[in-house]
Amino acid sequence: MMKLELKKKVHYFIVSFLLIFGLLTLFLSSSVIFDLFGFRAKEGNYVLFIVVSNFICSMLYLFAVYGFITNRKWTTNVLTISLIVLLIGFMGLTIHIVSGGIYETKTIGAMIFRISLTVFFVAYSFLLNKRIKNES
Repeated sequence: MMKLELKKKVHYFIVSFLLIFGLLTLFLSSSVIFDLFGFRAKEGNYVLFIVVSNFICSMLYLFAVYGFITNRKWTTNVLTISLIVLLIGFMGLTIHIVSGGIYETKTIGAMIFRISLTVFFVAYSFLLNKRIKNES
């Protein structure tokens, strides 16, 4: 019984974290894309396609939160698509850097962090689906 409570708390924490992360990503990326609150100038040498890929992922993260809350199997697919978007963006960033494009060094670290976090969410969703399938 106590183990189940701990699993629920961990699940709520992960879903809450994804919700906050998705909302923060949505706010920051849309602020740069639409030049809200002077964020564009504060970001320096941002790479627009990275910001757009983060914006797309923010929507996918929020969709995944809904999937987690309603126990949908497609949540893993949504998060996998998000991971693919980030990987394509990172490959594009690499090409951009190699070809002499300007960028902020923090973008590389941020993308590695975001990709790693998304890998965690994909794995968590996959394991959750597997557990739900075994319980049915």
